Amino acid sequence: MSMPQPPAAPPRVPDPPARGQGADGWVGRLAFGDVPERRGPLALTLLAVLVYALFGLVTRWQVALGLMAFGDWVAWTALSLSGIFGFYLLIRLGISARLGGEPSLTLAQTAFGTASTVFGYAIDPPLRGAVIAIMMLNLVWGMFVLKQRQAQGLCVYALALLGATMVWKSTMQPALFPPRIEALHFAFAAILLTATSALSIRMGELRMRLAARKVELQDAVATIRALAQVDELTRLSNRRHVFELLKAEQARGVRSSEPLSVVLIDLDHFKAVNDRHGHAVGDAVLRGFAQALREGLRESDGAGRWGGEEFLLVLPHMTADDAASLVDRLRGVMTGRLLDRALPDLRVNFSAGISECGGGEVAQDAIARADNALYEAKRTGRGRTVVHGRGA
Repeated sequence: MSMPQPPAAPPRVPDPPARGQGADGWVGRLAFGDVPERRGPLALTLLAVLVYALFGLVTRWQVALGLMAFGDWVAWTALSLSGIFGFYLLIRLGISARLGGEPSLTLAQTAFGTASTVFGYAIDPPLRGAVIAIMMLNLVWGMFVLKQRQAQGLCVYALALLGATMVWKSTMQPALFPPRIEALHFAFAAILLTATSALSIRMGELRMRLAARKVELQDAVATIRALAQVDELTRLSNRRHVFELLKAEQARGVRSSEPLSVVLIDLDHFKAVNDRHGHAVGDAVLRGFAQALREGLRESDGAGRWGGEEFLLVLPHMTADDAASLVDRLRGVMTGRLLDRALPDLRVNFSAGISECGGGEVAQDAIARADNALYEAKRTGRGRTVVHGRGA
């Protein structure tokens, strides 16, 4: 038996964006697609495309000043932009998700960006110090997503790649890449990369703490929700929640014109059980009856503890006669159910009142009619079922 949730309030529909604008406009759909999970990674990758394009404009200015060969500029810009745009396409087309691992390909993007900036270092002697700063930006970019070991490995990879390039260029072109200057550049890069690695460790620890806090918060919310909806003793819906279930089913029945029955049940002579055997046995009786309800009701039915030894059943798609047949079957189950191992002869019967819930009426009115029928069942001898309006 499941407990259907009451319908949530309809979400507020935001004003539509201007034509062709926003993430939901045709430009947004073209850039980000229709998969919400991809929008964040795609936005960051497009930002990286923009950054590489700006670097391309600056280095083109450098060509105009005679500080870089045009062919080198074309090679570097084409490599950088085609590579990062290729990553964008992999994410946009959903290929990265099918490759497994992290769908935004942050590790691969950062490794590519590092290689691209090291290539720029090799072909741009006048501004190679600035290129190191670009590489640091690229590495810091990935620190917010990468795991601690990945970030550390990436720093080692960047330092090794940069160091090898420095040795190569200072050997092949010592006039443009003086060995002593390269040694200083390497020392600065090593300090920055080590600091970046330490920062990644700290950020990794913070992410782990945040993830743990998120799990704790989700558990707390789930507990609060359960406490707000579930009766602690019987594990059925509590009074407030089962009433919400009734209102939800009533609204659903109005739309579908299907019958809906309400059953109010009271365990007979329950006070005598408590007085004679104690409250622990009384609690066992309530739990046993709740278990019988879970076993005997359908998935679509609702059941809750209405108060004390009273229970309310919400039975969609059932007429009063169908509900009465169900209650009779439940009474037969309770006749043979063992409620307490220390008291094998203990048996509990119950009285029930039934009413049909009409479309458009106040749900409380249907419960009141079931309560009147229950009173009639108890007045005329208990252990019986009365449908409102038909007598005992």
